[in-house]
Amino acid sequence: MPKMKTSRSAAKRFKVTGTGKLKRAKAYKSHILTKKSTKRKRNLRQAAITDATNVKNMKKILPYA
Repeated sequence: MPKMKTSRSAAKRFKVTGTGKLKRAKAYKSHILTKKSTKRKRNLRQAAITDATNVKNMKKILPYA
């Protein structure tokens, strides 16, 4: 059986934690930042854990993660 291919786009966006959870960056932090409050922008810097409903699909496109 051939090797499975990793989705390179997903590999650049997600990291696996020590416990096996998927870590991701938050959205809405790339442009139009002037109207967003400092507090909101600061909170968007923090990494988030991928929701449990998406984990099954994520593991499929990241087979070696």
